[in-house]
Amino acid sequence: MCAVPYLSTVLIVAVGLALGLAVLAAVGIRVFRSLRRFASTSRLVNDQVGDDVGLLKARSAALRVAVDQRRRTARDR
Repeated sequence: MCAVPYLSTVLIVAVGLALGLAVLAAVGIRVFRSLRRFASTSRLVNDQVGDDVGLLKARSAALRVAVDQRRRTARDR
């Protein structure tokens, strides 16, 4: 008989737990890397969209100024 009862069961559980933790760590690392890559891409997209919005606001402000100037010159005639 074995010196420790249920030794084979304890070993199977320990090996299964070790393998499970290793798989969990590997998946966690991959997910973390993917999230970092997504955050970087998201930051770049937000910067580009912000620049485009700023340009659009500047163009609409310039258009408002041009329309106001044109109305003033039309009134002055």
